[in-house]
Amino acid sequence: MLRELALATLMVVLTVVIHAAGLYALTRVMRLEERVEVIARIHPMSLRGFAATLGAILGIFFLHGLEIWLYAFLYTYLGAIDTLRDAVYFSTITYGAIGYGDAQMAEQWRLVSAIEGINGIVLIGWSTAYFITLIGRMRGGYDLT
Repeated sequence: MLRELALATLMVVLTVVIHAAGLYALTRVMRLEERVEVIARIHPMSLRGFAATLGAILGIFFLHGLEIWLYAFLYTYLGAIDTLRDAVYFSTITYGAIGYGDAQMAEQWRLVSAIEGINGIVLIGWSTAYFITLIGRMRGGYDLT
């Protein structure tokens, strides 16, 4: 059990660092976009505003995908799940806390997947808060109604 908890803790730390670095990079890009919009007086509902929103969504989606694949590679490496395809599927639905059941996961690594579910919920919540804040800032002084 201690080995599972240590590995799960390592994965949580790794994914949180990746997520923080990714959101920081997105913030840097969005700040540049924000400066351009303020200077040029481009409306957030313009094509450029739409592109910035789409870029943020795709960036967030990429981060979650990367984190899911890291768990999938770990499960495959440990032999906890037989194929990479099954590991990616299992990791995706576990990360999203939808749940799959333990039938595919090797018993000695089930605790890692349970913690992945908690980790995924926290990171998805963090991304949601980030995105809502970003959209609020993009709206700025514009009345979008």
